[in-house]
Amino acid sequence: MTKLSIPDMSCGHCKASVEAALAPMAQQISVDLAAREVTLIGVANTELILTALKNIGFDAEILAN
Repeated sequence: MTKLSIPDMSCGHCKASVEAALAPMAQQISVDLAAREVTLIGVANTELILTALKNIGFDAEILAN
């Protein structure tokens, strides 16, 4: 399980963009929009996750890995 903080994720469009970017890299994605956090199950490489988010304009911080 990998948990990320994505401070700039603030709306449904942001949530959909994050889910679309991360879907190929995780078996399961859970988004808590109010907390601006994403939990991923089955992540192979956290650096790829952070790069994918940066490529769509979101900075993220790993909270748990």
